[in-house]
Amino acid sequence: MCTEGSTGSQVSTGTKESQLTSRTKLRLQHPGDYHYEYTECESTGSRWRVAIPNSEKQCVGLPDPVKGKDCTFSCDSGQFLEIKTQSCTECAAGTYSLGTGIKFDEWDEMPSGFSNVATFMETTADFSGNRPDSCDNSSWIPRGNYIESNRDDCTVSLIYAVHLKKAGSVSFDYQYLDNNIFFEFFIQNDQCQETSSASDKWVKLSENSDWMHHSVALKSGTNILYWRTTGILLGSKVVKPVLIKNITIEGVAYTSECFPCKPGTYSDTAGSSSCKICPRNTYSDKGAKECNKCNLETQYSDEGANKCTDRPPCLEKDLFQIHTPCDNEGKTQVMSKWIEPKICREDLSNAMMLPASGNKEDCPPCNPGFYSNGTSTCSPCPFGTFSDGMQECKPCAAGTEPILGFEYKWWNILPANMKTSCFNVGNSKCDGMNGWEVAGDHVQSGAGGSDNDYLLLNLHIPGFKLPTSGSNGAEMGRITFVFETKCSADCVLYFMVDVNRKTTSVVESWGGSREKLSYTHIVSKNATYMFTWAFQRTNQAEDSRRYVNDVVKIYSITATNILDGVASSCRPCATGSQQFGSSCVPCPAGHYIDKESSTCKECPPNTYLSPHQVNGKEACIPCGPASKSNKDHSACYSDCYFSYLHENQTLTYNFNNLSSVGTLINGPSFTSKGTKYFHLFNISLCGNGGERKAVCTDNITDVTTKEMEAEAEDVSNFVKTFVCQSTIIPSDSKGFRTALSSQSVSLADAFLGVTTDRSLGGIIISPDTFPPQKKIPDINFFYKSSAATSSCEKGRATVISMRCDPTKPGQADISVPRLCPAGTCDGCNFYFLWETAEACPLCTENDYQKIEGACKKGHQETHYVWNEPKLCMRGTSLPDKRTAACESIDFWLKVGAGVGAFVAVLLVALTCYFWKKNQKLEYKYSKLIMTANSKECELPAPDSCAIMEGEDNEDDVVYTNKQSLLGKLKSLASKEKEHCFESVQLKSSRPQNI
Repeated sequence: MCTEGSTGSQVSTGTKESQLTSRTKLRLQHPGDYHYEYTECESTGSRWRVAIPNSEKQCVGLPDPVKGKDCTFSCDSGQFLEIKTQSCTECAAGTYSLGTGIKFDEWDEMPSGFSNVATFMETTADFSGNRPDSCDNSSWIPRGNYIESNRDDCTVSLIYAVHLKKAGSVSFDYQYLDNNIFFEFFIQNDQCQETSSASDKWVKLSENSDWMHHSVALKSGTNILYWRTTGILLGSKVVKPVLIKNITIEGVAYTSECFPCKPGTYSDTAGSSSCKICPRNTYSDKGAKECNKCNLETQYSDEGANKCTDRPPCLEKDLFQIHTPCDNEGKTQVMSKWIEPKICREDLSNAMMLPASGNKEDCPPCNPGFYSNGTSTCSPCPFGTFSDGMQECKPCAAGTEPILGFEYKWWNILPANMKTSCFNVGNSKCDGMNGWEVAGDHVQSGAGGSDNDYLLLNLHIPGFKLPTSGSNGAEMGRITFVFETKCSADCVLYFMVDVNRKTTSVVESWGGSREKLSYTHIVSKNATYMFTWAFQRTNQAEDSRRYVNDVVKIYSITATNILDGVASSCRPCATGSQQFGSSCVPCPAGHYIDKESSTCKECPPNTYLSPHQVNGKEACIPCGPASKSNKDHSACYSDCYFSYLHENQTLTYNFNNLSSVGTLINGPSFTSKGTKYFHLFNISLCGNGGERKAVCTDNITDVTTKEMEAEAEDVSNFVKTFVCQSTIIPSDSKGFRTALSSQSVSLADAFLGVTTDRSLGGIIISPDTFPPQKKIPDINFFYKSSAATSSCEKGRATVISMRCDPTKPGQADISVPRLCPAGTCDGCNFYFLWETAEACPLCTENDYQKIEGACKKGHQETHYVWNEPKLCMRGTSLPDKRTAACESIDFWLKVGAGVGAFVAVLLVALTCYFWKKNQKLEYKYSKLIMTANSKECELPAPDSCAIMEGEDNEDDVVYTNKQSLLGKLKSLASKEKEHCFESVQLKSSRPQNI
């Protein structure tokens, strides 16, 4: 007997059963007052079945514990273990069972056992001082048939723990479209150790927007399941969320009850392992055995509905127009049709009727390369023929070949290699709706089932034809399309590429309304491609058609150099000497077709062959300054040497020590919520002979480049070029075990040249980017990338400025402009400054000077020193010190100084002597003159010539035939003047009369 709140005495019998139950053994009045459960398994794998009172009742007389089924025991699918009898029993109609598993397919609310954990590891402020936004509102959101991940850049985990007695598995369906969000699924044990393989944790992107299936094995014991997403929002664009449904866990020991079918499903037989979906225009409640029909006149329901909905009046948004296929008369007709399935009513007062079909019109011509065969379809021209679409196919003339490709510009019917579909995020299909509709001069998005459906248009390309020139350049072909969008909501057009049917990746996307725009995608690998255009009117989970007038129109799609393509024209080709007629032979790599002789001729040195033109010598395009072409004339590159004339001196550079890939990690930068990320740039300066060594990979960074290149058929997860960029999410920013690399793009796949000028090929380095160096000009490497983007219609451009800095050996520093910390200010032009000693010119004899020392002990030394500042590297080495023999001049210098001093003294003495003597002579002479002038022509008085006292008689005239040396000096010292008087000899041995 059980009583609420009573406390019966507990009697211990000492038996094992009494220890398990700890209950008083009294007889129960009503078996509904208790239920049975199993105890925990013992080490031997056995357990006990015990009776447990319901609610909070205190009971007596409970049944004794009995031996339970083995811990590994389980029932088959469609059955459950009835513990009372410990036997497997079939599930009743309206319910189902997996036998050894559980399934979660209802997501109106978060099922019991699931939890959300939003984390944000980076909590510091960014460089602007702003604190990151909170992640408290980030979580997985139930959406009825599926659960949706967060749309921001927080890391959010969906967690579920399960304990298995034996090995099992977990599986789920998912939709993962956006590579701007990382999606990983992994398993931990109760020790927080990962039990799944690291290579299996990263979930692959969905193919063609389909629901994908993922399954992972589980080990016995505790398994903690993690579904974790991390958005990478580096701009204003919102990521597409990850969707999950039908989570199934196998390996549960037993199921003690069956699960009722969820609304919109039913099971009409006992022992069902799953429930069936109610068809259209029916509905069911939870645990239904059959579906109820709607009143078709006034109600409708979608597939898997839990109720019927009243039909609204028909409006203009419920119809669309199509062009009928051409008839035998070459006529087409514009017809209006109701969007299927038709859910509106025409009999209501405010409803509109279906408009009448339009008059018949002439069909548009066939697309180029096709011809009209008198039926409603156009047929491709046979190989070797061409047509503009309006005339019959004609064979190419002798010496010419067809230009193969596809050009779709008329849309009366969808081409054979294209298909369209509609994909609903909640269900596996859009109820048979076509995603796109042909409309004469364009193809446009259709109505779909709801506004958040993906409307898909696929173009299948089997491969690309090798160019006639045999070129193995970077471009195999290209696809160009012209489109426009008209949107009132948050519509997005995605252009996606699938290579070799492996993974579909988003190449480019456009949001909102766009005027007519042309976009070109270059194909660099010969593989099988699936090009997909996916249009979604809104990413909000809605089942209505509020934005049915939002539309995208594609006017033309052109693909070049397609294998098994058609031709709209022919071009001259090379003819083989051993072949007849117009048989064309492919030219060797780097050869063009001579127009006059129709033979193959090699391009001149330092030119490369255009991938679009192979006829005539003009197809060989000259390489840029200081660049040369590779052997195949497919690309230009630098040999790492450069010379130019600077101030009447030739400077030569050798960049071979920088030929390996240079790396720059720029940042960190932060998103709006504070996620830290870096920009990783890899630079192949000289290009390794045109092969382009810089590689950037996507996904996790511990996947090596070698492994990526080993998968020769997979080109979707890495790029190989001259300059590339990746976005790096460090492990400490999001709590990952390793850093993540994503959004790898090529910034430069063609080399333009090397120059000291600050402009080349339309690329200009403004003075604000890198102020020019005063001593030696920078050496600028110019590159370009022809791949267009939504913001760079002409492609990207890259400049690497090499600056000499002798203080920075090795690869040294690579930097970006201060005003553009991401390397670019507009997303199209990228600039890098590489400062290193390896960017200095090679040394020459003009870079050093010699200094000669004094002669010491018969030896003289000559030293050599570099000019300051030294702005050169390697090249000519500095000469060693030189020593030469010499004679000492100290002794002779002393002798010469002594002789010079003696001569100087002697000259001074002689000068003084003669000067004194000259004074006496002048005195005597002046006396004589005075006497002579007293009386003209008279002799002086006798006493005038007397010798004064104290004077010597030195006036004796001595006649001699030879003058002595002293006499010569006296004569030179004395100066005689001419006078008007007659010279008279003052003293003579003979008397004379005057």
